[in-house]
Amino acid sequence: MTPSGTLPASTTDAPDSPAARAVRRVERECGSGVVVRSELERRAVAHDASHYLMDPAAVLRPRDETEVGHIFAAAAAHGADLTLRSGGTSLSGQAVTDQLLVDVRRHFKGVEVLDDGARVRVAPGVTVRQVNARLAPHGRSLGPDPASETACTVGGVVANNSSGMACGTEFNTYRTLESMVLVLPSGTVLDTAAPDAEQQLRAREPELFHGLLRLRDRVRSNRESVRTVERLFAMKNTMGYGLNTFLDHEDPVRILEHLMIGSEGTLGFVASATLRTVPVHPHVATGLLVFPTVVAATNAVPELVGSRCATLELLDATSLAVSQRTGLAPPAIMDIPVEQQAALLVEYQGDTAEAVQDLGRAAAATFDTLDLTGPVSLTTDAAERASLWTVRKGLYTTVAGNRPQGTNALLEDVVVPVEQLGGTCEELTGLFDAHGYRDSVIFGHAKDGNVHFMLNEQFDDPRQLERYERFTEEMVDLVLGRGGSLKAEHGTGRIMAPFVRRQYGDELYEVMCELKTLIDPDLRFNPGVVLSDDPRSYLRDLKTAPPVESEVDRCVECGYCEPVCPSQDLTLTPRQRIVGRREIARAEADGNTELAARLRREYDYAGLQTCAVDGMCVTACPVHINTGDLVRRLRAENHSKVADLAWGAAARSWAATSAGAAFALTLASHLPTALPVSATRLARAALGADAVPAYSPELPAGGSRRSRLTTPPARPGAAPDAVFFPACIGAIFGTVQGEGPSTSEAFLAVCERAGFRLHVPEGIDSACCGTPWKSKGLPTGYAIMSERTLELLWRATDAGRLPVVCDASSCTEGLETMREHAREHPRYSGLTFVDAVTFTAEHVVPRLPQDARIDSLALHPTCSSVHLGITEDLLRVAHACAEDVTVPVSWGCCGYAGDRGMLHPELTASATAREAAEIRSGDFGAYASLNRTCEQALTEATGRPYEHVLQILERVTR
Repeated sequence: MTPSGTLPASTTDAPDSPAARAVRRVERECGSGVVVRSELERRAVAHDASHYLMDPAAVLRPRDETEVGHIFAAAAAHGADLTLRSGGTSLSGQAVTDQLLVDVRRHFKGVEVLDDGARVRVAPGVTVRQVNARLAPHGRSLGPDPASETACTVGGVVANNSSGMACGTEFNTYRTLESMVLVLPSGTVLDTAAPDAEQQLRAREPELFHGLLRLRDRVRSNRESVRTVERLFAMKNTMGYGLNTFLDHEDPVRILEHLMIGSEGTLGFVASATLRTVPVHPHVATGLLVFPTVVAATNAVPELVGSRCATLELLDATSLAVSQRTGLAPPAIMDIPVEQQAALLVEYQGDTAEAVQDLGRAAAATFDTLDLTGPVSLTTDAAERASLWTVRKGLYTTVAGNRPQGTNALLEDVVVPVEQLGGTCEELTGLFDAHGYRDSVIFGHAKDGNVHFMLNEQFDDPRQLERYERFTEEMVDLVLGRGGSLKAEHGTGRIMAPFVRRQYGDELYEVMCELKTLIDPDLRFNPGVVLSDDPRSYLRDLKTAPPVESEVDRCVECGYCEPVCPSQDLTLTPRQRIVGRREIARAEADGNTELAARLRREYDYAGLQTCAVDGMCVTACPVHINTGDLVRRLRAENHSKVADLAWGAAARSWAATSAGAAFALTLASHLPTALPVSATRLARAALGADAVPAYSPELPAGGSRRSRLTTPPARPGAAPDAVFFPACIGAIFGTVQGEGPSTSEAFLAVCERAGFRLHVPEGIDSACCGTPWKSKGLPTGYAIMSERTLELLWRATDAGRLPVVCDASSCTEGLETMREHAREHPRYSGLTFVDAVTFTAEHVVPRLPQDARIDSLALHPTCSSVHLGITEDLLRVAHACAEDVTVPVSWGCCGYAGDRGMLHPELTASATAREAAEIRSGDFGAYASLNRTCEQALTEATGRPYEHVLQILERVTR
C-alpha cells in the first residue's frame, strides 16, 4: 500500500516484477493488442468514480473469455494480483489496483434477447440502458434499475448486486439471475446452464465443490448465523459476500453462481449472465409529498408502501434547500421556507391509464391520513413528472458540482429497517453538523429503508482526514446499532471492507474468509476489497483532486459521459481526457518533467486530435461538463500560427475556397482512385495527418455553388416566409449517389409545394456557420467568418424579423453558437435560427400528401439534433416518408465532425462500428440523417446510401 494522496511508480518499470512477467507471458499467448502501451491511457484508466486511486502496473484488454483465461493463468504463474473493471462507475473503491487492471468493457458487449424478451443474455461491458433499449420493443426491462443506468455496465451490476429505485430486493440481480458463464481464478470456465454443470464442477474443482457444501452446512447448522443472515438479507445488503445463498440453494453450482453476485471481482469473472426480465408499465403517475420533518416522512412509509407505490424516494431538508438553489424544482418546493421539512417522491405504475387512475384514487385516501404540509396531486404529464424528478436527480449535480476546489465528493449508502429510518436520518444529520460537513444531503429509497448521503472531503489535509475517520467510526456504530447494513447497493469495496467483521460477527466473517481462500487460494483477485483485517485500510490510496482546468475541475470522474463518446473504443473518453490533464498536472507538481512531457505528447493525439468535440458528453454529465470546450480551448492554445493564418485566409476567400474543395472532389472522382489516394497519403506524410484530409473512394463528387439555388418568384407585395441559409457542406459535397436534388434543392422544393417562399441571401457563397474554425481552435478565421455571416444574415432577415432556416443540423447549432459568442454585437441576439427539419415538421409536412410513403427507413439522429432538441421533429419528418422508421439501438455520434473523419478516419470507423453492424443486419427501403457529413460517415461505415431525410421527403411527395 502507498501513503494517502501519493501514487506508486509503475510496476512495469521493474522488468522482473510479477506484473511485468505476467504481461510478457500474456503478450506471447494473446498478442500485443491486449496490453495498453500508452502511459497516458494506463494512468487515465486508473481513475474510476470512487474516491480511491491506485496506479496500475499494466492495463489489459482481453477480447474474449479465452484471453481472460490466459491472463488468469499468467497472473497465477507469476504471482501477480489483478482487478477486473467494466464501467468504472463503482463508488466504493472496488475497481482500482496497483497491479494488473483487466478492462472487460471494451470487447464484451454482446446482448441476446431470449423468449420474446422474457430473458436476456448479456456480456459485462454493456450498460443497463443499452440492454433496456434492446428489451423495450418487448415491453420488458432488467430488474435492477440503478440511477447510473446510462453508464453502469452489467458486469458492475452483477459484481455489486446492484438494485435501484423500484426493484427492491425482489427484482435485484441476485433474484433475477437464471445462469452465468463464469471463469474461476484457477482458469476453470463453467456455464451454469449446462445440463452437466454439477458434474463438471465436481470433476474439475473437487475441493471447491465439497468446500461449498461444507460451508453451506456450517452456516445452516449455526442458529445465530442463520438469524443474522436472514435479518441482514431481508433488507438490501451488499456488505461482504452473499451468504444468503447458503440458505437459499442446495447444490454447489447454484451456490457458486449466486456467490459470484456481489463478489466485486474477488472470486472470478462473469463472462455473461442470463437474467429474467420484468415488465415495463407504460402508464405512470408521480407526486411529491412534503412533510414537516424527516421523522414524519419516514413514519408515513409503511402506509404508502401499502398503497402499492412503485417508488418512494426520500429527500431531507438539506436536499430540499439544495434543490431550490438549482431553480429547477417545482413551485411547491421553491416556495417552501425550508427548515426541517422532508419530502417523499412517490410514483404509481400500471399497464393502462385506468389502472393508474385507480391507484391514484386509492392513494389519495391514504394521503388524507398523513401529516402533510400541503395538498398533493399526482401527474401523468411527462414534462411535469420530469420536473419532479429533477428534485431527486439534481442533488448529485448540485452538491458535487459546487464542492470546494480540491475536494472529492463521496456518495455513500446505508440501509436500516424501515421503522428505524427516521431516527437514523436525524442522527446522520447530527453527525454532519458535529463534524462540520456542510450541505451534506440525505436522499434515497425510503421504501427499502435505504438512503444515500453525500460528503465533500479533502483527503490531502491530515486534519480533514482525521475528521473523516472519526465520522466513519461514528456512522458505523450508528447504522449497526439500529440493526442495519453498512452497504445496501454500492458494494463493500475498500471503503467498508474493514467493517465486515463488525457487521457479521467472527463466525460469519470466518466463513467469508474461508470462502475467499477456497476459490482464490493465493488471494490475488482484487485484494483489499470486500474483506480486510486492517482496520484503517479504507484510509489508504485516497484520491486527491488538484485544480487543473476551469472547464472541468467540477468533474467527479463518474464515467457517465463514456457511453456517448465517439472515441470511447479508440483512445480516451471525456472522463479520461479530464483525468489525463490531472495526471499531467500531478507529474509537473512532482517535478517529473520527463513523465509530464511524455504525457503531453501522447495527449495530443489521444486527447485532442481524436476528440470529435461533439458535446455529447454534456448530455450525460451529472455536473454538466462539456469536455469539448476544454479540447477546443487547448487546440486554440496549441494551434500553429501558420495554420491560423492559412485558415484565416480561407475564411476571407471562403467562396473560392469552398468552390475549390468541390472542384477537387469532382476531379478526384474522375481520376483512377489510386491517384487521389496516393496524393493525399503523401501530403499527409509530409504535412501531418492533422493538416491534410485523407481521400476515400467513398467520397462523392463536389456540389454546386449555393448562389445557384433558385427560389420561386415573389408574389406581388409578398415578403418571404424565412431566410434560407444553405450549409456550405452541401456545396462542397455532392449527393451521396451523384444524382437527384441536393438537400438544399429538396428543401426548397418541398417548401414550394407547401406554399412557402424562402429567400437565399446575397453573398451566401462567402458565408459559413464557423464550426470548422471553432472546432479546430483557430480564432482568426472564426472571427472573420462570424462578423461576415452574422452581418449578412442581419441584413437579409430585416434586422432579425425573419427566421433563418439552415439545412444541416450541425450548422444550425453552429449558427446559434456564433450568435451567442458575438457579445460585442448585442443586436445579433435578435437573430432566430431554425433547423430545416423543424421548419418542415411544423409547417411543411402538414401541407404535403403522405400517401406514397416507402415501407421502411433507417434513421440516424446526430449529436446536433440532440443538442438542438429536434430529434422528435426528425422522427415526424421520417414518419411522413416511411411506414416504419427504425433508429438503431446503438446509434451515436459518428465522429466525422466536419473533416475530422477524413483527418482521422479511424475515429469514425470506431464510432460507427456497432451501429453499422446493426444496420447491415437488416434491410431498409432508405437510409437517412439530417447532416451531410454524418450521412457520408454512415454511408462509408455501412455501405448503404445515407441521404438527408428531406431528400427522401421530396422524392415521396413529388
